[in-house]
Amino acid sequence: MRWVWLALMAILVPACTTAAPPAVSDTAPALIIAHRGASAELPEHTLEAYQRAIDQGADYIEPDLVMTRDGVFIARHENELSDTTDVADRAEFADRRTTKTIDGRSVTGWFAEDFTLAEIRTLRARERLPRIRPGSARFDGQYAVPTLAEIIALVQRQDRTVGLIPEIKHPTYSASVGLPMEEALVRQLAEAGYDSADDPVMIQSFEIAPLAELDVLTDLRLVQLIAGRGSPADAPGTSYAHMTTPAGLDAIAAYADAIGPDKFLVLPRDAHSLGEPTDLVANAHERGLLVIPYTFRPENPFLPDDMHIEGGETVHGAAEEEIAAYLALGIDGLFTDHIPPAIAARNAQAE
Repeated sequence: MRWVWLALMAILVPACTTAAPPAVSDTAPALIIAHRGASAELPEHTLEAYQRAIDQGADYIEPDLVMTRDGVFIARHENELSDTTDVADRAEFADRRTTKTIDGRSVTGWFAEDFTLAEIRTLRARERLPRIRPGSARFDGQYAVPTLAEIIALVQRQDRTVGLIPEIKHPTYSASVGLPMEEALVRQLAEAGYDSADDPVMIQSFEIAPLAELDVLTDLRLVQLIAGRGSPADAPGTSYAHMTTPAGLDAIAAYADAIGPDKFLVLPRDAHSLGEPTDLVANAHERGLLVIPYTFRPENPFLPDDMHIEGGETVHGAAEEEIAAYLALGIDGLFTDHIPPAIAARNAQAE
């Protein structure tokens, strides 16, 4: 596909342009995005976790999407299912355990693309971090794995507008096993009424070419995710580090509307405290790109030492303080596992 090649070349050899970038608002409040739902309280990617986050005030919810063997989008952080479901305990699926190469990495387990939706319906969700989140782990086995259709229905029956920011997981790999994601996702979202840049939907990916293809297929806003190290799976010769440079941001602005960087690319930290901010927010804004860093988690192990609260690794530290430091830099939104401190930090900023 010609646009795929052009997108890859734009990153590797950015072209000069004289077109003015679209404006980035400096007045809109930062979006609070529920990362996989209310993940600090309930097993992630369940309707119950999404609803809890909505009830707490999240502006958007974030479902990670993989596909079943029969081509249905379901919400799981990875296509390998054993970290977040009870599949490993199900004798009837013991023979599905296998080893695959996903984005160049050998992974052993049970994979969504080897199950029909009917089989997925029999699985139950479980907490991914039970040692750190024992309160959530108490709900293991109670909740089902939702489909995208069910998630759309959930947000559309709320009494206020709630946005969706789905991430397509491993799209190049998915296409290689006969399950291309891009057209199917655009079609399903359009059928649900989401097809314009004004709609409360953004699509995100760590890969480049799938976003470039989506830029041709839809007017929905697109988010280029940027990891703290490594390279996109579909462009191993291009580093994420390069993508944060002015030249890399120029290339991203040709097909995406926002970046979703690892939060440490915005405000580095060491084990003890936050450091000095980088110029990523300013450079992205100059190119009309929104900046929506990830992931803000409330427990002590995910915070610098000077934001810990006594009590061990399950205790929620001073997450509001960390989030406030990022909001002060002018970010346009953030992905968080726990909505209340993000809402509190945003409210405090507005006072």
